[in-house]
Amino acid sequence: MSFTDDEIERYARHLVLREVGGPGQQKLKAASVLIVGAGGLGAPAALYLAAAGVGTILLADPDEVDVSNLQRQVIYDSDDLGRAKVEAAADRLHALNPHVFVAGFNGAFSAETADELVDGVDLVLDGTDDFGVRFCVNEACVRHGKPLISGAIGRWTGQVGVFGRQPCYRCLVPEIPPDAETCTAVGVVGALAGVVGSMMALEAVKLLTGAGEPLAGRLLIYDALAAETRTVRVAGDPECPVCGKFSLP
Repeated sequence: MSFTDDEIERYARHLVLREVGGPGQQKLKAASVLIVGAGGLGAPAALYLAAAGVGTILLADPDEVDVSNLQRQVIYDSDDLGRAKVEAAADRLHALNPHVFVAGFNGAFSAETADELVDGVDLVLDGTDDFGVRFCVNEACVRHGKPLISGAIGRWTGQVGVFGRQPCYRCLVPEIPPDAETCTAVGVVGALAGVVGSMMALEAVKLLTGAGEPLAGRLLIYDALAAETRTVRVAGDPECPVCGKFSLP
């Protein structure tokens, strides 16, 4: 897979990286990624993956751009108000990098749409704030054997994890927490979305190129108020309703 002169100049900082180089950049160009949720986390993740040269980016989101989104969803601007998020985001990504193919699904990620959206991609990023959707995304990824990069934020705290066939996201969150709250209810500092969304994009680049050690089976937790991070192991649950059937006897 060859690069144009523009691509060589555009990706010059990747091409000189020992862990990426030409072979890694070719892997990025050949890759396809699904981003579920084009909001606070999906926005910065999509920008950095497009800038990195990921060949195909699929966005799934049913919402339109609202003025309250602009505090943290940096892929949009005031002229996008009222537009479908996936349409506005696709235009922005194409303007950022015309070498990347971007497609948008303007609808909900559900049991009816999951298989079609997940089946043809190499990995999935989930930045939604609805546990029902997160569970649905996780089940589809396990079913199709796709790596899942999951991010979440609230108030001043964020987390990022990488899940495979086992442990999966349901090993970490077996049931919807009874006190689950969204950013709409509890608030979130806008820059935190940029930090966590960028971490998700970084994990995607590592997975696609084979660089370093991804957060597989681990969860990185970032406390922005204290400026501290910690990483915890996520063990596979043999009784998990989603991936438990893959447990060794």
